[in-house]
Amino acid sequence: MRQLLNTLYVMTPGAYAHLENDTLRIDVEHEKKLQVPLHHLGSVVCFGDVMLSPALMHRLADEGKALVLLDRNGRFKARLEGAVSGNILLRQAQHRVAGEAKFALETARAMIAGKLRNARQILLRGAREAEDDTDRLALSAAAEALGQTVRNLPFAADLDALRGLEGDAAKRYFAAFTSLVRPDARADFTLDGRTRRPPRDRMNA
Repeated sequence: MRQLLNTLYVMTPGAYAHLENDTLRIDVEHEKKLQVPLHHLGSVVCFGDVMLSPALMHRLADEGKALVLLDRNGRFKARLEGAVSGNILLRQAQHRVAGEAKFALETARAMIAGKLRNARQILLRGAREAEDDTDRLALSAAAEALGQTVRNLPFAADLDALRGLEGDAAKRYFAAFTSLVRPDARADFTLDGRTRRPPRDRMNA
């Protein structure tokens, strides 16, 4: 079990999550392993064979806390959520612009710009902290390439052009990613392609 921010991740096979007064309690083989006040939680995510009491499920729904069920590999299975209220005027506005190519392009451009700026800051920080000149040069060059891509985003005429810019930037970012890892740990954490479900190496994990 692990709590990150206000989300509780239950990953232990055979764990039993149930309600005890105003707390969520986790038992494994009839032994208490964890107890968390409900007011500390915003959501609960369960991996694989985790059992849940009906009382806990009802309480989470009543308090608007999401319950997400994933299989052992982390693939989404289901979500339990209580009643939600929404802004109908906002929903109508979202539906009106959902099919507009100009809106989609501007929104995608802003999202990709934010992503690339964040990635560039990581590379620049790595370059400042690098002790090896080769690492420093590789990180600085990748950061400069991402900066150029951000400057090119306003000139992308459609979503396909944006996807191309984003893909090229991702390629450059991950090509320099190993230089962010401490030299003494690179033998164990080397990025050799991106894989998931299951990840094939420690870096992807």
